[in-house]
Amino acid sequence: MIPLDEARGAVLARCAPAAAITVPLDAALGHVIAESIRSTEFVPPFANTAMDGFAVRAADTVGASDAPVTLRLVGTVRAGMSGLDSPVGAGEAVRIMTGAPMPPGADAVVMVELAGASADGSSVQIAAEVPVGNHVRPAGDDIEPGDLLLEAGTALTAAHLGVLATIGVGHVVVVPRPRVGVISTGDELIDDGSPLAPGQIRDSNRLTLRSLLSASGFETIDLGLVRDDEDAIEAALLAGVASCDALVTSGGVSMGDFDFIKVVLDRIGDMRWMQIAIKPAKPLAFGTITRPSDGEAVPVFGLPGNPVSSMVSFELFCRPGLRQMSGFGAAQLDRPTVMAIAEEPLARRPDGKIHFARVRCAYDLDSATYRVRSSGAQGSHHMASMAAADALAVLPDGPAIAAGDAVRVMLLTL
Repeated sequence: MIPLDEARGAVLARCAPAAAITVPLDAALGHVIAESIRSTEFVPPFANTAMDGFAVRAADTVGASDAPVTLRLVGTVRAGMSGLDSPVGAGEAVRIMTGAPMPPGADAVVMVELAGASADGSSVQIAAEVPVGNHVRPAGDDIEPGDLLLEAGTALTAAHLGVLATIGVGHVVVVPRPRVGVISTGDELIDDGSPLAPGQIRDSNRLTLRSLLSASGFETIDLGLVRDDEDAIEAALLAGVASCDALVTSGGVSMGDFDFIKVVLDRIGDMRWMQIAIKPAKPLAFGTITRPSDGEAVPVFGLPGNPVSSMVSFELFCRPGLRQMSGFGAAQLDRPTVMAIAEEPLARRPDGKIHFARVRCAYDLDSATYRVRSSGAQGSHHMASMAAADALAVLPDGPAIAAGDAVRVMLLTL
């Protein structure tokens, strides 16, 4: 068996980020930006009011909190207007709406709740003394030209897109996310919903893996269920290589297997077949197939066939490799981990492997700690406990984790 870190290193060494492309801003969500961006504009572009109210000269409100003062109304400024032609003078005020530009001469805003306009609209009574700048958002209060808004390597969120739209960015340079083909092989598998014949099982891995990929932000291509026929398997793999940036298969990677997919991958790919010191998901095949059209090496992840093993292998190897291909840095490849307290014993025995136990994880407000307990049976075929789990407890080689012990946990829902 080889150590987990060595296996991960072998995978990540062959999952290089794709060449950057330019995409419209509204298609960039979730992508990793390939170039840093600095602002070329002020945000806001002009001084404006943060409140509905009255734009005034702060000096004219002195003492208004003790005895209201009356100012002459000389205009109204709404959002979208360019302002007033003449400046606000002594003893004057302007009705102003949120987001509207501050009229020249005014240096403060009195919120509407602290003022009252006369019935004929000719004056306003101010009932509060306000300082210079009250409820005024200066030009560049948020962003100024030259400010670094995003560093290369940042995964774009909705807020990032919003700030870029604010300064007029219409396109960004990003690392494209790989299109991933998923294939299942085996004469024993069916996926048409028909009753099971003797020896048959339903293909769940293909849907599960496609769902995991989609939830992780990758575009997936269903390459279908292929029977145990070398020519058919080779045709499916080569078709996938032609249209995808990475392939994921499940099954046929254990020691001693002489499965057709193993035969084909050895013939058309540059594969490494590994037995890793982990449980579940010990077997893993990883390598590349060269795309005939352009000579690109397309990564191939050969995951175990047992459904839980397949999912754990996806989390430890496939997802990190694909995220690296998408431009994510080393610190962003894996799910977040936290330290938690085991509420019950987490069984294991010394066997030279790291165990990944399916658990439920919750944050306890009273103790300010994460707490975990088993989600059920831990066999590699027990999908019900995987469906009930929201985390994997990382159990180092050695005895069981006792109730009350600390344990590192990988959160699957983040």
